[in-house]
This record gives sequence, C-alpha cells and structure tokens, in this order.
Amino acid sequence: MPFGQVVIGPPGSGKTTYCAGMAQFLEGFGRKVAVINLDPANDVLPYRCEVDISDLITVDDVMTHLKLGPNGGLMYCMEYLEKNLDWLRDRLAKLRDRYLIFDFPGQVELYTHHGAVRNIVQKLQNIDDFRLAAVHLVDSHYCSDPGKFISVLLTSLATMLQIELPHVNILSKADLIEKHGKLSFSVDFYTEVLDLSYLLDQLQDDPIFAKYKRLNAALVGIVEDYSLVSFTPLSIQDKETMLRVKKAVDKANGYVFGEEEERTLESLMSCAVGAEFEYEKIKAVREKYTDTEAAMDAEDT
Repeated sequence: MPFGQVVIGPPGSGKTTYCAGMAQFLEGFGRKVAVINLDPANDVLPYRCEVDISDLITVDDVMTHLKLGPNGGLMYCMEYLEKNLDWLRDRLAKLRDRYLIFDFPGQVELYTHHGAVRNIVQKLQNIDDFRLAAVHLVDSHYCSDPGKFISVLLTSLATMLQIELPHVNILSKADLIEKHGKLSFSVDFYTEVLDLSYLLDQLQDDPIFAKYKRLNAALVGIVEDYSLVSFTPLSIQDKETMLRVKKAVDKANGYVFGEEEERTLESLMSCAVGAEFEYEKIKAVREKYTDTEAAMDAEDT
C-alpha cells in the first residue's frame, strides 16, 4: 500500500524546493522516497527524479505544435496525461515500495475547477490503492495584505473541495513572512484562520476596498461557514517546521497508522493529537548537546 504527497499550489510558492527538501528530510528518517515530476514546464529539477512527465510530453512541444500559450499548454498536458494514465501507472508500479512525492504544475486553474488533476489522483487511489494527501503551498507574504489573504483563503477552500483529498495547507517561506510588511495580527491568527471580521475592518479602512463591503463580507462568510481552511507555517531550512508538516501529512494520508516504520502506541496517539513525540524532544536535546560539546572540544584544541 504506497503512501504519498500530491504537492500543489500557485506559481512561486516553493513546490519544487519543498519536494527536494521533504525528500531529503524523509530519507533522514529511513524512508525510501521517490519524487515524481508531473510538471511539464519544469526543466530544472533540484532532486533525483524517478518519473518525469517530460518523457511523455512537454509544454514547449505543445506550444510549438498546437500554438497554445503557457496556461493552455499546461492544461493540455494534464489532459494528455489523464488520457495516457497507463504510462504513469506502469512506472509507479515499480515504485510501490517507495514513499511518493508528486510535483505538480503551478497553475491555480488545475486545482480550483479543471478536472484533470482530480481525475488523475482519484484513479491512482481507486485503481492502484495509493494513499495520498494533498500538500497545498501558498506564499506566506500574502498575510501582509488582508485582501490578498482572503483570496488565498478562497483559493485554498476551492482547491480542497475540488481535489477531494485529505488536505494540508502550508504557508511557505515562513521565515520571510514579515519581509513584505509588518503583520497586523499574530501569526496564529493567519494559521488558525481566526475571526475574519478583523480583516473586514481593515478592508473598510482602505478606500479601494470599502465600496466592496458586502462582497467582502460574503466571501469571508463562505470561508467561515465551511470552517475547513487552516495553515501550517513552513521554512524549508527549519527542521522543527519540517517535522510539523511531516506529522500533519502522515496523519492526513494515514502513513502513521501503517506498518512501514516501527511505532508505539504513544507515538501514534501523539501524532493523532498533533503533539510532539517525546523521543524527538530527547533526540533534539542530545543533538544540541553533542554539537555544543564538539564545538567546545574544537576550541580547546
């Protein structure tokens, strides 16, 4: 029973960097990881790619021969992959002992209303019995603008409803979250998606958005009525945030309840409630102590 992550999100959100970083991070836990590139416009890969859609089709070829633009070319490529899914299934059949990370294109339409990506992942689940979770990345700098943050909430909600997978929403580049402006609220307000009426109050102070008061209120009401969207902050260089994302995804796709790794009842319950494993706390302390001791020895030498 293969497990995996479907990595999606808008352009520039850091999907490919995430795939490379998460693959390396999981390998440190002893997992056998395979990264699958399903982005036909991605010609520079920072990871070892086990399956590459460019062997089947590329955006450049589609744009050249069918005279389509970049967006139309990407949509055509996903539709072509859907119709030729046996090509992908045959290659994945050889990787059933691996933990799979799928790197998808960065085009929002593919996840909000176009059916190709949804159909592909549903067939992988229903026919080949893959256990998948969607990891949806959005750039954390949107938090600095209330209007943009509301649009991110709507995009995330539409993606969750369209893709129909267990979902983990990620605020990527969390270490740069205030680079584009000071946040009006604490980070928890944005990750937990707390009372959005405060965002509405901010929008009313902006003369551009004030005339859309009823529309903004209706959009916020949709997000709050569904009560599905929340975020996990991530800095790809920060092991602590990587560990939190790993736990969230393992719980979403059911990996934590599988048999691939040694588990105890304590570790299963800890992951289920989002708590930090006790052994991981001890390991972190030991690593810190070892690094400090090594530095002191080097200084004495």
